[in-house]
Amino acid sequence: MCAHCAPFKRVLKWSKSELKLFARVLCTAGSFCGRKTRRINTQLERVLEPRQFLQHSSQCHANNQTLDAMTRVKRLSIEGNIAVGKSTFARLLSNAGRNWEVTPEPVSKWQNVEEATSQIRAPASSPQQAASNLLQMMYQDPERWSYTFQTFSCMSRMRTQLQPPPARLLQAGDLAVQVYERSIYSDRYIFAQNMFELGSINSTEWAVYQDWHSFLVEQFGPKVQLEGIIYLRASPQTCMERLRCRGREEEQGIQLEYLEALHKQHDNWLINKSTKVHFDHLKNIPVLVLDGSLEFESDSEMQTKFITEVTNFLKEL
Repeated sequence: MCAHCAPFKRVLKWSKSELKLFARVLCTAGSFCGRKTRRINTQLERVLEPRQFLQHSSQCHANNQTLDAMTRVKRLSIEGNIAVGKSTFARLLSNAGRNWEVTPEPVSKWQNVEEATSQIRAPASSPQQAASNLLQMMYQDPERWSYTFQTFSCMSRMRTQLQPPPARLLQAGDLAVQVYERSIYSDRYIFAQNMFELGSINSTEWAVYQDWHSFLVEQFGPKVQLEGIIYLRASPQTCMERLRCRGREEEQGIQLEYLEALHKQHDNWLINKSTKVHFDHLKNIPVLVLDGSLEFESDSEMQTKFITEVTNFLKEL
């Protein structure tokens, strides 16, 4: 029950079920419809001063408008192998239209856990202070750090997907599009699952990961759902070449076999549909497959083609 509603409990002599309905309608829906809610509305007018009632109604109406606007924002994720070109493609989308918001993958948080979790800082003399690049730690010692990394990466993605859209998207109505670079779903069905199959995450850790992941997705429900997925697909060999070119320090020890395993995980989930998923909204989610092997970064014609394909994909959602 919100701060606006709490004071009314002591003056409205309703049953427990009516109070629950009152809280749900006023705090969440913000609408006054149906016999029960009309009665609540009438009761409020009786017990509140006119100014209080109008203020409360305005607050609930504003909440309802915000929630309604958020549900109209189409949410997609860009999925694909390491170094396939997701960040380049994300920048392309972010420049494609004012009503498109693209959220990059939170890699910097994984590279500096101390800064990302600033509320829990180690003492200055702690030997762990320098060892805060969790991405590097995971690649160097996957058996020790894979579960820790996947937990932290998933939580950082969850926070990202729970962030409300910027005001300009809420004002864009049905034209608003929120795009995430990877998602909480690829964290589980691609990377964590791959680490489990490679033996870097043991069966107990995998069971724990799946349990809390399912719980969080179920708890947050529509707030973390996607309407579609863009799969940027390229061969593992192409991804390996690009990985070497970009020279990210943490990735220098990655072998082709690892990229091949991730490629297989992506295909199984998004093309072959053979990955067992645990959420109904994800089982038949629309997927747009784009040829990530094409060098589109400096090819304006190819960029236009990709944008057109994404635009047409959005129209079908």
